[in-house]
Amino acid sequence: MALGPVGVGVKGLSLDAADRQRLAHPLAGIVILFAYNYESPSQLIKLCSEIHSLRDPPLLIAVDHEGGRVQRFRDGFTRLPPMRRLGDLWDRDVLLACRVAASVGYVLAAELRAHGVDFSFAPVLDVDHRRSKVIGDRALHSDRRVVSMLASHLTHGMLLAGMANCAKHFPGHGWANADSHVALPVDTRPRDQILADGAPYRWLGAMLAGVMPAHVVFSQVDSMPAGFSSKWIKQILRRELAFSGAVFSDDLLMAGASSAGTVADRAAASLAAGCDFALVCNDLPGMDQVLDNLEWKRSAQFDARVRRLLPRGPALSMAELRESDTYRSALQDVGRLSDVDPSAV
Repeated sequence: MALGPVGVGVKGLSLDAADRQRLAHPLAGIVILFAYNYESPSQLIKLCSEIHSLRDPPLLIAVDHEGGRVQRFRDGFTRLPPMRRLGDLWDRDVLLACRVAASVGYVLAAELRAHGVDFSFAPVLDVDHRRSKVIGDRALHSDRRVVSMLASHLTHGMLLAGMANCAKHFPGHGWANADSHVALPVDTRPRDQILADGAPYRWLGAMLAGVMPAHVVFSQVDSMPAGFSSKWIKQILRRELAFSGAVFSDDLLMAGASSAGTVADRAAASLAAGCDFALVCNDLPGMDQVLDNLEWKRSAQFDARVRRLLPRGPALSMAELRESDTYRSALQDVGRLSDVDPSAV
């Protein structure tokens, strides 16, 4: 059964009958895991294995695993520091910051893959304007050129571990100061200033396998949030910036998505605007509403975009990683950014 366009979640630490039925739906394509789906490394490996075994080709398994405040799995994983620390290191030592960024990407991706997770919604490409609390130290730097350079090394490290990426939040969430989880942020700047913040998406180009638009209204361009705007997705991202990878909606249960109607309406609107995947992450009735009501036609490009998200090469187990010079060296680099002793993992 080919993968569908809906990203769903599961109830807890293991699958029950309702989870299995939901994941067997032909519109399901991606499973997004959260902290409440994690208890221990062995439990996560078992959960991911069961999810993968349900279908052929297997459902993709994804997680928000950036470091700092946004790291769903902690005990048993390296505690990754906020990405801002890479920017701080850049200000002191450019070459070292690039090397450490690649090491962070490698550790992030290798550890996730060792447990059965296929990809992470990272990196954050938002430019830090010191205005957005929800972004804050998730942003790499206040200079879009530095954001691009560090993100390119971070994604290279992920690729070395065989993992694709999904950059966010297009075209940028760094200026609007409201939190799109609980409100609808509005960025009133002119188009050219917004696109200046979005320059990393143009500069990184084909390095990006996925992009997630922001639940932000850029009022000088469109009255709809970017994730529901064909101007932003089809015209600017696809046509002007020539992005050819997959486009993911942000979580459609966030308050920033509420202007598009019911959860089913939001999913339909995001796909109509040009998203390839509509994410309904942690509300079981909402998932069922979307799966039961969404009308979707597979595009000629959809499967090719999915293939860019697939993991590359065999995943090493944690035991194999601990014996790997590459992993041990990368851990030492991560330790430059954090007070956590990397050898403790």
